[in-house]
Amino acid sequence: MRILGIDPGSHATGYGVVERRDGRLHHVAHGTLRPPRGASLAARLDYLYRAVVDVLREHAPEVAAVEQVFVAASPRSALVLGQARGAVLSALGAAGLGLSEYSAAEVKQAVAGSGRAGKREVQRMVRRLLELERTPSCDAADALAVAIRHAHAGRLEAAGVSGAARRSRGARRSLLVAVRPVR
Repeated sequence: MRILGIDPGSHATGYGVVERRDGRLHHVAHGTLRPPRGASLAARLDYLYRAVVDVLREHAPEVAAVEQVFVAASPRSALVLGQARGAVLSALGAAGLGLSEYSAAEVKQAVAGSGRAGKREVQRMVRRLLELERTPSCDAADALAVAIRHAHAGRLEAAGVSGAARRSRGARRSLLVAVRPVR
């Protein structure tokens, strides 16, 4: 299964594509989409929409996973971030992809073992889990982490662990064990 992970942002949107096959995760691609600085909000949103469509065409994922919006420092920042996220979701919806959303804490827990892991720790773990030669940028690492989180969620669902059970307090502890990479 090929999974597209996206970490939306108004200035930088990370994307990462992984493939789950033979019981392992394989890196396909990653990068950062950067709308033109100084462009109008409408032009930046159009750029994000078109860039995500290009990523979809190039890498043909079967599903997508997006990090949920966190509370921003200001109402204006939250609004702009929400609009950027909307442009991304619109591109995914137009492509007809199945979509899952995960909180930042869920993503960090899945890749680093702690929902409070820092950016650098997430970057290191993504590099290690996907056996990358170089550490990806923060935005791309976050997007790859979202894809990794989804790949592990799919494996748990295939094993018969329901979404409600995964969200229960006890399942959170067992989730950490379940998402360790299979070598």
